[in-house]
Amino acid sequence: MTRPHHRRARGILAALAATAFLGTATAAAAPAPTPSPSTPGPRPTLAKPPASTTCSPAYRITRKLDGGASWDMCWRYSTDAGLVLDHVTYQPPGGAPVRVLTSARLAQIHVPYDDGGAEYDDLTGAGFGWGLQNLKPAECPGGTLSSVKVPEVGTVKGLCTTTRARGHAYRMASDSGAGVYQAQAKDLLVYTVNKVGWYEYISEWRFSSDGTIGANVGATGSLSPVDYNATDGRGWPIGKGARGYATSHAHNVFWKLDFGLDGGRDRVEQYDSTVTPPAGDGSPTVHTKRTTVTKELAGDAKNMRWWRVVSGTGKNADGHARSYEIVPGHTDTHAGRGFTKHDVYFTQSRACEQYASNNIGNCPAGAGDSVDKWVNGETLTKPTVWVNIGFHHIARDEDQQPMPVHWQGFQLAPRDVTAMNPLTPSDLASQNGQPETRS
Repeated sequence: MTRPHHRRARGILAALAATAFLGTATAAAAPAPTPSPSTPGPRPTLAKPPASTTCSPAYRITRKLDGGASWDMCWRYSTDAGLVLDHVTYQPPGGAPVRVLTSARLAQIHVPYDDGGAEYDDLTGAGFGWGLQNLKPAECPGGTLSSVKVPEVGTVKGLCTTTRARGHAYRMASDSGAGVYQAQAKDLLVYTVNKVGWYEYISEWRFSSDGTIGANVGATGSLSPVDYNATDGRGWPIGKGARGYATSHAHNVFWKLDFGLDGGRDRVEQYDSTVTPPAGDGSPTVHTKRTTVTKELAGDAKNMRWWRVVSGTGKNADGHARSYEIVPGHTDTHAGRGFTKHDVYFTQSRACEQYASNNIGNCPAGAGDSVDKWVNGETLTKPTVWVNIGFHHIARDEDQQPMPVHWQGFQLAPRDVTAMNPLTPSDLASQNGQPETRS
């Protein structure tokens, strides 16, 4: 049976947004026109990414960070997915550029309420893309605000590109005590804010000088004022005494990643480590097993399990295959729907498979409209990665008013992308494979 989708009205959201945004600065990016929300018609589709890293200056983000590493990418905007990043390329100091991601974006924000009375697919059912917010310079400190043209809304100063300090990149005291090797680092941040109902979502991508990528969504804004009715025990009292119960709910955030490491075909590997308790006075032992994921997989995170996407062509200077490890943040896995039961999905890339739930990619009849239905045993020759990070939001007094940002996300950590730490000081560059010992 097809599940019902409880949706907020897109037309109302678009009209409200247009009142706020029309008449702003000149557009820098214009997605394909879409029909009026009141007129039936085909849904907007994601534009084809450019054939190479090269894109017009208005669509390009390039930044050199402390230590000499740089990032380069193209951006575009979808009225469903919001910000989309294409051809994300990392260049270590003194090295050649490495293509990391062909495309990366949000794939759904699924919000079911604990009492079963409401359930939203915020990207494809609630007007996420049309809710792009104007940002003030103070919301993009030290950065650049780019304009985005949103159909039926107008031009929005909605894309921030900036850098932000993250503290130590590394620290190592010399054995002789003569000095300390240390470096402070900044990250490149690219983000937008989209308003859906009373919630505002900060969609942030963070790029570090060591090649790490962070993807995070921060929820803020306001608790829904029509949900202060959880007297059945599925909420938390946030008014005076036992009044004003805000209904608990989940935010199941999905991202869609197409790697194309080094511009070639990738493979997926899963690693599981097993700890054997010590015998007698010995120490515990650990065995790690590698499994090549050859078929589509709905993966569950567990202790000492991890996945990596491995380049089919590229190797570092040591002859080791370049890869990126998927490092999930804290998650509350929601078992209420088939697509929310698993933490990561690897599917064979299909143009119509665009959103993790309530998919609008025009897949053939019978294909299913959620990512769990697409895991059907196909051989992985061109994998798409879907990451699901959940947050069970039980409101608290401090969530009003406004609500502090709560974050959920994951990292992509470079594994053998370079032969050494790409920020290694020059006088340690000879210590590849075996550190020197000093008295």
